[in-house]
Amino acid sequence: MRTVKLHDATLIPQLGQGTWNMGESTARYDSEVEALRWGIDHGMTLIDTAEMYGDGAAEELVGDAIRPYNRNDLFLVSKVYPWNAGRKNIFRSCEDSLERMGTDHLDLYLLHWRGSVPLAETVECMEELKQQGKILRWGVSNFDTADMKELLHVRNGDQCQVNQVLYHLGSRGVEYDLLPFMNEHGIPMMAYCPLAQAGRLKQKLLSSRVLQEIAEAKGRTVMQILLAFTLLRDDVIPIPKASSVAHTSANREAAEIILTQEERDLLDREFPKPDRKVPLDME
Repeated sequence: MRTVKLHDATLIPQLGQGTWNMGESTARYDSEVEALRWGIDHGMTLIDTAEMYGDGAAEELVGDAIRPYNRNDLFLVSKVYPWNAGRKNIFRSCEDSLERMGTDHLDLYLLHWRGSVPLAETVECMEELKQQGKILRWGVSNFDTADMKELLHVRNGDQCQVNQVLYHLGSRGVEYDLLPFMNEHGIPMMAYCPLAQAGRLKQKLLSSRVLQEIAEAKGRTVMQILLAFTLLRDDVIPIPKASSVAHTSANREAAEIILTQEERDLLDREFPKPDRKVPLDME
């Protein structure tokens, strides 16, 4: 498994596991636990979740999945609601997440998106959680370039380790200015929905002749090529969700795909990155 270096020089797996919409179905619960464990066994030891996902159900699922493992072999990420990201609620929110996951600390704690709580207050609380040993590092999610610039002007804002945003072949807006800005400051990007969400855009990707031809040439699926695209950069950490071992295995195989320069050029022509600023996507 390739690794990505965080802002504090910590190396983490480049390919992680997401848990959005997981833990909410008793019929799928055992399969989801098995999928997460298979991923851990095959190097996908970074697991991303949030207090928002199923009102804590995903965190509980993660807690069940990681129980057999050495905690030090895992990299656990969770996220706090914006309205819980101030001094009044953040410490309780963090404790609740830790309790649901059955761990004494998070490797990374993210502000899920910006709300009304001042960034300075959230950063101050995050630093206190670090001092308490409840979290080892913190970051943000759904921050656009202007948000990141503002954050880095806050006291201790330069301790931000990652920014988690939507990114996939059909949504490349972050490549215009956000990714270059983060790269300049040594802050990697965590990519959620790297395989895109359902809808017309997803269908456009799946029906793309260019993607189909590349997939056929490599003996892979279009979905695996989509994931391989997000793994091209060494400053991007995709976190696809998989509810079955088969899907987790397919995601893991995508990490072994090498796209040639010719194939990259074909993808760039079919799905070009924007030549101007576009709003940050949030699906």
